Amino acid sequence: MEAKLRRKAEKYLARLSEPHKSAVADAIDRLEREPPEGDIEPLIGKKGFFRARAGGFRILFTINDGHILVTNIVPRGQAYSKKELKK
Repeated sequence: MEAKLRRKAEKYLARLSEPHKSAVADAIDRLEREPPEGDIEPLIGKKGFFRARAGGFRILFTINDGHILVTNIVPRGQAYSKKELKK
């Protein structure tokens, strides 16, 4: 599967320091495998949304027609706030 990042996720990834950026990029690469690998869980109350852990960060994404859309990359403490889940 191919992963695409929304602009907001791309900008956040670009701002991360190198060790964090590498960990998040590796987690996104693992999502592209068949089947997706990593610590992946569905988001309760958000049908069709999933999260993957990458150290202290969470990658929020959907899977549609064999494509992964990374909607957001956020620190663990903010990942499940209503503000982040609306997007």
